[in-house]
Amino acid sequence: MRRVSIGTIMLLVIAGMIFATVTLSAQNSGHTDTKKLKNPVKSTPESIAAGKVLYAKSCTFCHGSTGKGDGPVAASTKGTKPSNIADDKWDHGSTDGEIFTNIKDGIGPKFEMKASKGKIADQDIWHLVNYVRSLGPAATTK
Repeated sequence: MRRVSIGTIMLLVIAGMIFATVTLSAQNSGHTDTKKLKNPVKSTPESIAAGKVLYAKSCTFCHGSTGKGDGPVAASTKGTKPSNIADDKWDHGSTDGEIFTNIKDGIGPKFEMKASKGKIADQDIWHLVNYVRSLGPAATTK
């Protein structure tokens, strides 16, 4: 039988810890430039209407029709509940760029809000951002 040295085991343990730390850090910190990401779609009545259609199709099950986090799936959700996106407290970032990134990439660390990347076009995600903004108090930072 081959013997594995304590040094090799320690090296593997340290490498695993570094990998886990980097991975969790990337998930929790999100993208560094999301706050600075500007919405290229003007918040017009047409954009808000387009976002409302997408919201009804993709978001109401969890966030509810008014965005209060009280959709039909929310009652049966164990653990993390959907955010109230109609109030003045934005749990996962308040800028348009942060909202866009949350919708596109999902919200970690468990990713109970799944990513829409590849399912919804970026242009349509921006319409969703404009609609979500219309649900509650206007954020001070867009």
